[in-house]
Amino acid sequence: MTDNSPLRLGTRRSKLAMAQSGHVAEAVREVTGRAVELVEITTYGDISREHLAQIGGTGVFVAALRDALLRGEVDFAVHSLKDLPTTQPEGLVLAAVPVREDPRDVLVARDGLTFAQLPSGSRIGTGSPRRMAQLNAYARSHGLDIETVPIRGNVDTRIGFVRDGELDAVVLAAAGLNRLGRGGEVTDHLSVDTVLPAPGQGALAIECAASGTDLAAALAELDDPYTRAAVTAERALLAALEAGCSAPVGALADLLADGQAVNELRLRGVVGSTDGSSLVQLSTTGPVPTSHDDAAAIGRELAAEMLAKGAAGLMGERAQ
Repeated sequence: MTDNSPLRLGTRRSKLAMAQSGHVAEAVREVTGRAVELVEITTYGDISREHLAQIGGTGVFVAALRDALLRGEVDFAVHSLKDLPTTQPEGLVLAAVPVREDPRDVLVARDGLTFAQLPSGSRIGTGSPRRMAQLNAYARSHGLDIETVPIRGNVDTRIGFVRDGELDAVVLAAAGLNRLGRGGEVTDHLSVDTVLPAPGQGALAIECAASGTDLAAALAELDDPYTRAAVTAERALLAALEAGCSAPVGALADLLADGQAVNELRLRGVVGSTDGSSLVQLSTTGPVPTSHDDAAAIGRELAAEMLAKGAAGLMGERAQ
């Protein structure tokens, strides 16, 4: 392959995946000076209509892209980081984690309502056991009466449930709506004190073959070390809880600044039963990690504390 041939970027076909990949393609063009062409790949998660928790969690969106990378059909791939299984496969390298979008979950509700304004008995759609657990726990503790309804589908499908009056609201990731240019449809940003996002939510992962050292080095220019440290801690927590992508686990690492200097990392984690009756929520704060191992250690330590508080008993639950 000559250096001026187009780079092939493997992407899922959804509108959101194409938007995300388009942003990355532009950035890669700038750092490499090479054209980038999108190669659309259909994954099992895109064609199956079953609930994610039943077909193996969000990893089902990743396998086909990784297979294409390993076969050399594409040069690199873009994933939503929260979809990546926590084990890195042989032969592939996570070349870059760019600056993170807003990690929060958001509400798109009828009549512009916020979560606090939803009337008694409101039906809220989400395909995520993590969101169900935290929304139901919040409702229980604040005397609210809500029903969480399992849904699947792309952004249009999910918001359509609200537009058609089937549901009062749906919960989505802020990052996805922002990347689609649809942030204006959000009726409420859910505080991370109410709903912790999925580990890695809002971040993208750029993956390539480990053998492609020149390409990996070029892609590494797009890496944001703070985002990488944060998501490494979050994903280490997830891995240490031995939880798959569909488990009811939330985690968020914040970098805390003293004036201009970032000097601490705070990691928060939550595990809950989907009905919200049991929740284990803990946090830890420490120096900003300076290596992958340091960041991962923070996640493992918090996971150990959560397991000691009974998190393991909540892990086996899946949204039916």
